[in-house]
Amino acid sequence: MTDLPRSREGAKGWSENDIAREVVDAALCIHKDLGPGLLESVYEVILSDELRRRGLLVQRQVIVPVTYRGRTFIEGFRVDLIVENKVCIELKSVEAFAKSDPKQLRTYLRLLDFKLGLLINFNAPLLKDGIIRIVNGLEDDPYSKPLCASAPSREN
Repeated sequence: MTDLPRSREGAKGWSENDIAREVVDAALCIHKDLGPGLLESVYEVILSDELRRRGLLVQRQVIVPVTYRGRTFIEGFRVDLIVENKVCIELKSVEAFAKSDPKQLRTYLRLLDFKLGLLINFNAPLLKDGIIRIVNGLEDDPYSKPLCASAPSREN
């Protein structure tokens, strides 16, 4: 692990990649100690606690609002963890990711205007095989563009 500061003040200047490295390191430690097989909610509370102990700002079960034609809706979407108001973390404890899991995280990133998200499956026998990194806003990313010409730009 890199020599990143372990205080709240030091964490404020971290990039998305620094935060993601810390999240992955914490998840690996948890998986090593507890193994697969627990409920997603258990991993969520333990990971959020571990990240806070490392000096990171963590929010749990954050509502992701959807704006459609000028109206904002808060029903339906909740992201498991947001770290340092920069990185979105979606946790699973399943045999295998569903095809919709990366799409769900990509949607959260787009709606929150975040650049980076991690999809972590704690039920993977080797956790490194249960981590998917999703980046929002790459030029060749079809999900970062409006779906129809009449859609207002996100800058409005």
